[in-house]
Amino acid sequence: MTALDRRDFGIALAAITLVVLASNILVQYPFAHAGLGDYLTWGAFTYPFSFLITDLANRRFGNAGARRIVYVGFVLAVVLSVILATPRIAIASGSAFLVAQLLDIRIFSALRDKAWWLPPFVSSVISSALDTAIFFSIAFYCGDIPGFQTTISGLLGSAGIADECVVLPWTSLALADYLVKLGLAALALAPYGAVLRFIRPRMTQQAA
Repeated sequence: MTALDRRDFGIALAAITLVVLASNILVQYPFAHAGLGDYLTWGAFTYPFSFLITDLANRRFGNAGARRIVYVGFVLAVVLSVILATPRIAIASGSAFLVAQLLDIRIFSALRDKAWWLPPFVSSVISSALDTAIFFSIAFYCGDIPGFQTTISGLLGSAGIADECVVLPWTSLALADYLVKLGLAALALAPYGAVLRFIRPRMTQQAA
Protein backbone atom coordinates (compact mmCIF):
# COMPACT_ATOMS: atom_id res chain seq x y z
CA MET A 1 0.00 0.00 0.00
CA THR A 2 1.48 3.33 -1.06
CA ALA A 3 1.60 6.44 1.10
CA LEU A 4 -1.32 7.84 -0.92
CA ASP A 5 -3.31 4.66 -0.34
CA ARG A 6 -2.59 4.79 3.39
CA ARG A 7 -3.68 8.42 3.53
CA ASP A 8 -6.95 7.73 1.72
CA PHE A 9 -7.56 4.65 3.88
CA GLY A 10 -7.02 6.73 7.02
CA ILE A 11 -9.41 9.42 5.79
CA ALA A 12 -12.12 6.85 5.03
CA LEU A 13 -11.64 5.13 8.39
CA ALA A 14 -11.76 8.39 10.34
CA ALA A 15 -14.83 9.53 8.40
CA ILE A 16 -16.86 6.37 8.96
CA THR A 17 -15.92 6.23 12.65
CA LEU A 18 -16.93 9.86 13.14
CA VAL A 19 -20.25 9.39 11.31
CA VAL A 20 -21.22 6.30 13.30
CA LEU A 21 -20.15 7.79 16.62
CA ALA A 22 -22.01 11.04 15.98
CA SER A 23 -25.09 9.11 14.90
CA ASN A 24 -25.05 6.97 18.06
CA ILE A 25 -25.08 10.11 20.16
CA LEU A 26 -27.61 12.02 18.06
CA VAL A 27 -30.06 9.09 17.82
CA GLN A 28 -30.86 9.62 21.51
CA TYR A 29 -32.31 13.06 20.74
CA PRO A 30 -35.67 13.38 18.96
CA PHE A 31 -35.92 15.87 16.11
CA ALA A 32 -38.29 18.19 17.96
CA HIS A 33 -39.26 20.41 15.04
CA ALA A 34 -42.46 20.58 12.98
CA GLY A 35 -44.08 18.02 15.26
CA LEU A 36 -41.63 15.28 14.24
CA GLY A 37 -40.36 14.44 17.72
CA ASP A 38 -42.13 11.07 17.70
CA TYR A 39 -40.88 10.19 14.23
CA LEU A 40 -37.31 11.32 13.80
CA THR A 41 -34.06 11.62 15.72
CA TRP A 42 -31.09 13.74 14.75
CA GLY A 43 -29.16 10.56 13.99
CA ALA A 44 -31.36 9.92 10.96
CA PHE A 45 -29.60 12.75 9.15
CA THR A 46 -26.03 11.62 9.76
CA TYR A 47 -25.90 7.82 9.68
CA PRO A 48 -26.80 7.36 5.97
CA PHE A 49 -23.47 8.93 5.06
CA SER A 50 -21.74 5.81 6.40
CA PHE A 51 -23.00 3.99 3.29
CA LEU A 52 -21.62 6.74 1.06
CA ILE A 53 -18.20 6.33 2.69
CA THR A 54 -18.30 2.54 2.35
CA ASP A 55 -19.29 2.73 -1.32
CA LEU A 56 -16.52 5.18 -2.12
CA ALA A 57 -14.06 2.97 -0.24
CA ASN A 58 -15.28 0.03 -2.32
CA ARG A 59 -14.53 1.95 -5.51
CA ARG A 60 -11.17 3.13 -4.23
CA PHE A 61 -9.85 -0.02 -2.55
CA GLY A 62 -12.07 -2.85 -3.79
CA ASN A 63 -14.02 -5.37 -1.67
CA ALA A 64 -11.16 -6.32 0.62
CA GLY A 65 -10.20 -2.74 1.41
CA ALA A 66 -13.81 -1.73 2.06
CA ARG A 67 -14.24 -4.68 4.43
CA ARG A 68 -11.11 -3.70 6.36
CA ILE A 69 -12.49 -0.20 6.82
CA VAL A 70 -15.81 -1.64 8.03
CA TYR A 71 -14.13 -4.03 10.49
CA VAL A 72 -11.80 -1.44 11.99
CA GLY A 73 -14.53 1.22 11.98
CA PHE A 74 -16.83 -1.24 13.74
CA VAL A 75 -14.39 -1.77 16.59
CA LEU A 76 -13.58 1.92 17.01
CA ALA A 77 -17.21 3.04 16.81
CA VAL A 78 -18.42 0.46 19.35
CA VAL A 79 -15.67 1.25 21.85
CA LEU A 80 -16.22 4.99 21.59
CA SER A 81 -20.00 4.61 21.67
CA VAL A 82 -19.88 2.60 24.89
CA ILE A 83 -18.08 5.57 26.43
CA LEU A 84 -19.97 8.45 24.82
CA ALA A 85 -23.44 7.01 24.14
CA THR A 86 -25.02 4.07 26.00
CA PRO A 87 -23.93 0.42 26.04
CA ARG A 88 -27.22 -0.78 24.54
CA ILE A 89 -26.98 1.70 21.68
CA ALA A 90 -23.34 0.73 21.13
CA ILE A 91 -24.31 -2.95 20.81
CA ALA A 92 -27.31 -2.16 18.61
CA SER A 93 -25.26 0.12 16.40
CA GLY A 94 -22.34 -2.27 16.15
CA SER A 95 -24.56 -5.20 15.19
CA ALA A 96 -26.54 -3.20 12.63
CA PHE A 97 -23.44 -1.50 11.24
CA LEU A 98 -21.43 -4.68 10.70
CA VAL A 99 -24.24 -6.73 9.12
CA ALA A 100 -25.62 -3.92 6.93
CA GLN A 101 -22.25 -2.61 5.75
CA LEU A 102 -21.05 -6.07 4.72
CA LEU A 103 -24.32 -6.57 2.85
CA ASP A 104 -23.80 -3.17 1.21
CA ILE A 105 -20.35 -4.22 0.02
CA ARG A 106 -21.71 -7.49 -1.41
CA ILE A 107 -24.55 -5.79 -3.31
CA PHE A 108 -22.30 -2.96 -4.52
CA SER A 109 -19.77 -5.46 -5.83
CA ALA A 110 -22.44 -7.42 -7.70
CA LEU A 111 -23.52 -4.21 -9.47
CA ARG A 112 -20.04 -2.69 -9.85
CA ASP A 113 -20.06 -2.82 -13.68
CA LYS A 114 -23.51 -1.27 -14.06
CA ALA A 115 -24.32 2.43 -14.45
CA TRP A 116 -22.20 4.48 -11.99
CA TRP A 117 -25.21 5.52 -9.86
CA LEU A 118 -26.82 2.08 -9.58
CA PRO A 119 -24.41 0.28 -7.18
CA PRO A 120 -24.41 2.95 -4.43
CA PHE A 121 -28.15 3.60 -4.67
CA VAL A 122 -29.39 0.00 -4.69
CA SER A 123 -26.90 -1.19 -2.07
CA SER A 124 -27.80 1.71 0.24
CA VAL A 125 -31.57 1.21 -0.14
CA ILE A 126 -31.43 -2.50 0.71
CA SER A 127 -28.74 -2.30 3.39
CA SER A 128 -30.40 0.65 5.10
CA ALA A 129 -33.59 -1.37 5.56
CA LEU A 130 -31.68 -4.13 7.34
CA ASP A 131 -29.64 -1.64 9.35
CA THR A 132 -32.77 0.18 10.53
CA ALA A 133 -34.56 -3.01 11.55
CA ILE A 134 -31.62 -4.35 13.56
CA PHE A 135 -30.66 -1.08 15.22
CA PHE A 136 -34.05 0.17 16.38
CA SER A 137 -35.30 -3.22 17.57
CA ILE A 138 -32.24 -3.69 19.78
CA ALA A 139 -31.67 -0.08 20.87
CA PHE A 140 -35.16 1.08 21.75
CA TYR A 141 -37.50 -1.89 22.06
CA CYS A 142 -38.19 -2.28 25.77
CA GLY A 143 -41.27 -4.49 25.54
CA ASP A 144 -41.70 -8.19 26.03
CA ILE A 145 -40.99 -10.35 23.00
CA PRO A 146 -40.24 -13.78 24.57
CA GLY A 147 -36.51 -14.19 24.98
CA PHE A 148 -35.61 -10.86 23.38
CA GLN A 149 -34.98 -8.80 26.51
CA THR A 150 -33.46 -11.82 28.24
CA THR A 151 -30.96 -12.19 25.41
CA ILE A 152 -30.04 -8.50 25.34
CA SER A 153 -29.78 -8.35 29.13
CA GLY A 154 -27.63 -11.47 29.09
CA LEU A 155 -25.25 -10.01 26.51
CA LEU A 156 -24.91 -6.78 28.45
CA GLY A 157 -24.67 -8.52 31.79
CA SER A 158 -21.95 -10.90 30.62
CA ALA A 159 -19.93 -7.84 29.63
CA GLY A 160 -20.47 -6.28 33.05
CA ILE A 161 -22.75 -3.59 31.62
CA ALA A 162 -26.05 -2.46 33.09
CA ASP A 163 -29.04 -3.07 30.82
CA GLU A 164 -30.16 0.43 29.88
CA CYS A 165 -33.13 0.81 27.56
CA VAL A 166 -34.14 4.29 26.41
CA VAL A 167 -37.89 4.16 25.85
CA LEU A 168 -38.78 5.80 22.53
CA PRO A 169 -41.54 5.09 19.96
CA TRP A 170 -39.16 2.84 18.06
CA THR A 171 -41.49 1.62 15.29
CA SER A 172 -42.43 5.10 14.10
CA LEU A 173 -38.82 6.23 14.53
CA ALA A 174 -37.60 3.27 12.48
CA LEU A 175 -40.03 3.93 9.63
CA ALA A 176 -39.26 7.65 9.48
CA ASP A 177 -35.55 6.92 9.80
CA TYR A 178 -35.68 4.60 6.81
CA LEU A 179 -37.59 7.15 4.72
CA VAL A 180 -34.91 9.73 5.50
CA LYS A 181 -32.24 7.20 4.53
CA LEU A 182 -33.96 6.67 1.18
CA GLY A 183 -34.00 10.40 0.54
CA LEU A 184 -30.37 10.83 1.51
CA ALA A 185 -29.36 7.80 -0.58
CA ALA A 186 -30.68 9.68 -3.60
CA LEU A 187 -29.10 12.98 -2.57
CA ALA A 188 -25.77 11.27 -1.84
CA LEU A 189 -25.41 10.34 -5.51
CA ALA A 190 -24.22 13.89 -6.25
CA PRO A 191 -21.25 13.88 -3.83
CA TYR A 192 -20.58 10.23 -4.73
CA GLY A 193 -20.26 11.13 -8.39
CA ALA A 194 -18.09 14.16 -7.62
CA VAL A 195 -15.67 12.19 -5.43
CA LEU A 196 -15.67 9.31 -7.92
CA ARG A 197 -14.37 11.61 -10.65
CA PHE A 198 -11.63 12.73 -8.26
CA ILE A 199 -10.44 9.22 -7.30
CA ARG A 200 -10.72 7.60 -10.74
CA PRO A 201 -7.18 8.66 -11.75
CA ARG A 202 -5.84 6.90 -8.65
CA MET A 203 -7.86 3.80 -9.47
CA THR A 204 -6.39 3.83 -13.00
CA GLN A 205 -2.85 4.13 -11.61
CA GLN A 206 -3.57 1.30 -9.18
CA ALA A 207 -4.81 -0.95 -11.98
CA ALA A 208 -1.76 -0.17 -14.09
